Amino acid sequence: MITIQNLNKWFDDKHVLDNINAEFKPGVANLVIGASGGGKSVLIKCMVGLLTPESGKILYGNQDFIGLEYHRKQNLRSEIGMLFQNTALFDSLTVQENIEFPLRMFSKFTPEERLDRVNFCLEKVQLVNVNNKYPAEISGGMKKRVGIARAIALEINYLFCDEPNSGLDPLTSRIIDKLLLGITQEFNITTVINSHDMKTVIDIGEHIIFMFKGQKWWEGSNHELPNARRENPELDAFFKASF
Repeated sequence: MITIQNLNKWFDDKHVLDNINAEFKPGVANLVIGASGGGKSVLIKCMVGLLTPESGKILYGNQDFIGLEYHRKQNLRSEIGMLFQNTALFDSLTVQENIEFPLRMFSKFTPEERLDRVNFCLEKVQLVNVNNKYPAEISGGMKKRVGIARAIALEINYLFCDEPNSGLDPLTSRIIDKLLLGITQEFNITTVINSHDMKTVIDIGEHIIFMFKGQKWWEGSNHELPNARRENPELDAFFKASF
């Protein structure tokens, strides 16, 4: 679980995160949504340590990520996987070498153990016979799946996904949604997804936070969305603009 307590972030005189409190639980799809400039990207960047907030706490379990000593923060980072919007695969490395990269950096696995883990992760994202292909030789949807495989290579406890369906067709987007939800549930991972894809929100949004003007404007589940939209004009306007 990740717990956010009284989190505040300023850029000069702009209050981009205004006293945010939230919980992200394991085993469910936690989605952060909102228009550009609403604070969702800043919130996630603070959660993974790319930005430092002015005040508040970010608790991974009972550890305050912000206040951790360097070596303890590095240990915690090894439990965090990232799926980037553009996948961020290394073009000069094969699929296998891309997935192996974090294992070489942060594990003591033997070459045989690394290969076993690579193949295990590829199986989880439903890819076979692609070990020796390069990113330029596979489709955009396959690249996303390789990105997921690399993100879970280290047996992570936390997974952050930045616009996982960006640039994908609707059918492939649904495949990625199901993969992310299945992996989250199977391994009881705390998964946080930054998304503009409203079909993703409706289909797998078991826990949704809507950010508006730096505030946590609404929180609930996909089942609560219809009523929430009727009662919350800002949320309704965001949804209408997203289709």
